[in-house]
Amino acid sequence: MGWSRAPLALFLPGVVFWLLFANVGSLKGQLPADVDTLSDAALFDAACANCHGSDGRGLDRALLGFEEPLPDFTDCNFAARERSADWVAVAHGGGPARGFSRMMPAFGEALSKSQLQRVIAYVHSLCSEPAWPRGELNLPRPLLTEKAFPEDEWVVESDAAIEGDGSVSGAFVYERRFGRRAQLEVVIPYGWVEVPVAAAPNATKWVSGFGDVVLGAKYAVHHSFSAGRIFSLGGEVALPTGDESKGIGAAGTKLEGFMSFGQILPVGAFVQAQAGAEFPLYTGGENEGFGRIALGRTFTSGGFGRTWTPMVELQGKREIAGSVPIALDVVPQMQVSLSTRQHVLFNVGLLVPATETSGRSVRLMAYLLLDWFDGGFFEGW
Repeated sequence: MGWSRAPLALFLPGVVFWLLFANVGSLKGQLPADVDTLSDAALFDAACANCHGSDGRGLDRALLGFEEPLPDFTDCNFAARERSADWVAVAHGGGPARGFSRMMPAFGEALSKSQLQRVIAYVHSLCSEPAWPRGELNLPRPLLTEKAFPEDEWVVESDAAIEGDGSVSGAFVYERRFGRRAQLEVVIPYGWVEVPVAAAPNATKWVSGFGDVVLGAKYAVHHSFSAGRIFSLGGEVALPTGDESKGIGAAGTKLEGFMSFGQILPVGAFVQAQAGAEFPLYTGGENEGFGRIALGRTFTSGGFGRTWTPMVELQGKREIAGSVPIALDVVPQMQVSLSTRQHVLFNVGLLVPATETSGRSVRLMAYLLLDWFDGGFFEGW
């Protein structure tokens, strides 16, 4: 009796899936006794080419019985932005190690971590355009300091005064990468402010609204994976869309220019810095310079799990003209990855005024971040 089409459609993908996982268990027997004698390309070909192809473009998923398309490792827009550590985690523990499909098997029992790192190094070499900054330079996002790396992110920011007159503010931030090094940004601020009631001397009320919409651009003018360094220039224009009478918005348009820098340090540490100036285009506005620096270190649970990144930021601001002292803030904070895919991140910290403290409150600050290039908010958990 022949097979009917429906059972056959269910049977064949199952056989392919079994063969793939059986291949992992027998991989050691297929490789030379001393795998380290293989070149990186030969090691990739022996361990990965059955699915990903010798050229890294991926075999036809119809031939493999996969529902998900295989990645094209020669596509720099995909390959360059991914960190080697994330790819090693997927190769070691399989797709579920980063919230992806089980069709990607685990190679942790067949290849050592150092051998997997060699495979991933070869995968990165398949991107033939060095103009793309490597994903390792996409350092953790501080609360205040603008990163130098161009990214694709949604961020919801918020902060609240924890002493003095009440105020809550924040912003919706949309960042989109264009090409190899450029990024465009849209920021929609919002806020609630406690203000006095004119008719009742000791009474207050809360007012709310949207603030001044910000349009920005950033370009990575220099990056070096070998040196662990990236440098960008950027600019923003803040449009007077808020309500100045409520304290949520300025009297006119503002321009801002800045430069951002990131440097990878040993043992998972890093430093990021930003310096720039703000120029109001309306009467009565004061030109202001600012500088920010963030120092942090990332810790990974179990080598491949959740990441924890404590950081300390310093921020200084002052009017460019005149002799007004610098207003200095200290911002201790902690960023943690929430999703298994590590594309949903949360950061919380305190902004503590260190100088010029009169009228400036300690503020609780936080953000929730989605790296939308790696998937939707409800994916990868």
